[in-house]
Amino acid sequence: MRKKTESAAPVVVIGAGMAGARLAALLPGVTVVGEERHAPYNRVLLADVLAGRYDPGVIALPATEVRRGVRAVRIDRADRLVHCDDGSVLRYGRLVLATGSNPVLPPLRGLGATLPDGVHPFRTLDDALALRAAVRPGVRAVVIGGGLLGVSAARALAECGAQVVLAQQGEHLMERQLDPEAAALLRGHLEALGVEVHTECRVRGLRRTTVATGESVRASPANAQSTAPTAVRAVQLADGYELAADLTVLACGVRPRTGLARAAGLEVRKGIVVDDELRTSDPYIHALGDCAEHRATLYGLAGPALEQADVLAEVLAGRPARYEGTRALTRLSLRAGSHAQGTEGPDGLDLAAFGEARPLPGDDVVRLADGTRGAYRTVVVRDGRLAGGVLLGDLGAVAGLARTWQDDEPLPPAMSLLHLLTDDGGH
Repeated sequence: MRKKTESAAPVVVIGAGMAGARLAALLPGVTVVGEERHAPYNRVLLADVLAGRYDPGVIALPATEVRRGVRAVRIDRADRLVHCDDGSVLRYGRLVLATGSNPVLPPLRGLGATLPDGVHPFRTLDDALALRAAVRPGVRAVVIGGGLLGVSAARALAECGAQVVLAQQGEHLMERQLDPEAAALLRGHLEALGVEVHTECRVRGLRRTTVATGESVRASPANAQSTAPTAVRAVQLADGYELAADLTVLACGVRPRTGLARAAGLEVRKGIVVDDELRTSDPYIHALGDCAEHRATLYGLAGPALEQADVLAEVLAGRPARYEGTRALTRLSLRAGSHAQGTEGPDGLDLAAFGEARPLPGDDVVRLADGTRGAYRTVVVRDGRLAGGVLLGDLGAVAGLARTWQDDEPLPPAMSLLHLLTDDGGH
């Protein structure tokens, strides 16, 4: 009887991103509240919108009924109500927080609470469309951040004809996913497209220009609060060097949006803490996607968010289901429009990374590199199990390797490390 009551209770979802939209598609009758004016979309393809390969409608997810442009401002847990900024109040039996994440704004001099003209985050469809409207051939663009988003943005801007500089504070690009050898190949690919890459490069501040007079303004706490309209025209590095910039793109990572949950008194660490049923510290409230912290892990990727939505749909329907974590595979396709059908070319590059690509003492490692074709593969085996790997260029083996890694079973004694890198991935 309890299952019937729970499944019939009204479900309200705060957040219309990929996780919230997936849950709503699996549970008809769910009320979804979304801040963005757009229908739910596939954020994995934002770089393709920026590059002009896709129109926004192409990346839209299957139709989901969403109250667009509405922001939830307060949760009343005692009466199970959600108060919204348009004055509406929604009653819930179960509430799902799919609030996602915000782009990290680095502590740069000259970067106030309101972004000056010429500075763009790269997280939402509106961000991609604003950049698309601003970029044109010859524009000087500086991308701050060499992770997955930064690399994607730099590649897309270069496709649009911009003069792109990519500034990465770490030792190499995509440090979380790639080993130094794969990162070097990725860097070479970007540089071949005209992207100027700076690693171990710390950005200190922004030099702004007062729009009305054209007077140069040095960044400082005082003028950062100035009400005069300003535009950023250079990015200042820690060594004093300046990078000229008509556009500055912030791709410095993301931070879970937890303010609503924290204000409601839910347990929050780095993200909103959930158990294996994606349940928060309030038994009537769940969380999933970028905002959720499960077993001390924040994923920040589309794959885990969708898997969590699938599990939560079962839970809310009254069927037994548990989320035990996701062994996430990161894939990135850097292609021009002429290679969109999957043919490899000199201006196209695919990469995939999973698990721990950096070996520890005692690990077995095998690498295959083909400099002519720009292909690179490496896997790490630890205690007889596949611990991780990186593939760049030729991804023929990625499906089999990913299955082997996700299964987390001991490798057969007869299987050689070299066999893991063949096109069948050892299967």
